[in-house]
Amino acid sequence: MKLDGSCHCGAVRFSCDSPHPVPYQRCYCSICRKTAGGGGYAINIMGWTESLAIEGEENISVFHATMEDGHLSSGERRFCSKCGSALWVYDDAWPELIHPFASVIDTDLPVPSESTHLMLDFKASWVEPQIGPNDRTFPRYPDESIADWHKRTGNVRD
Repeated sequence: MKLDGSCHCGAVRFSCDSPHPVPYQRCYCSICRKTAGGGGYAINIMGWTESLAIEGEENISVFHATMEDGHLSSGERRFCSKCGSALWVYDDAWPELIHPFASVIDTDLPVPSESTHLMLDFKASWVEPQIGPNDRTFPRYPDESIADWHKRTGNVRD
């Protein structure tokens, strides 16, 4: 599926192809929550780096979060330097992938049949996760990869 996205002010527009466009993972870690979360969590999806096309790249800044051990995260969080919209995460560990935030995708996305709530050990005290009957919860990272979730739930796309 082709994803089109943009920041709030329109200074950055981008597109990419996604094999897994279903926004099912809700991440409650402090990094996602504080840089992109609106409901106390952020949702990112998957796209192919080689298909990424950007307009307004000069308006993009990069943030590397400091991890618990004091080291900088290898994840590059891209955001609009004009309005602050969180755009996507890129990590050299998976150079073929970018992870756009669902909140900046303008394309209609499929509704997930279930959600995965991850990094719940780090949720803010005021957040009450809305966990559905089929949802899965994890104190940290789930064992199941994004691709495996899509295979299990039948959301596989070519």
